[in-house]
Amino acid sequence: MTDSELKSIIGGRKKWGIGLLVGAGISFLIGLIDGYIRPLSCNK
Repeated sequence: MTDSELKSIIGGRKKWGIGLLVGAGISFLIGLIDGYIRPLSCNK
């Protein structure tokens, strides 16, 4: 394989990005719902 062919190989980068975005979105929604259901006061 030539150097340009090796650089053109994409190995699942999109799947990792989509998985990270979905995971971040789910975590955000869980935190948002948890904050509404049982709000915690700040300890000063």
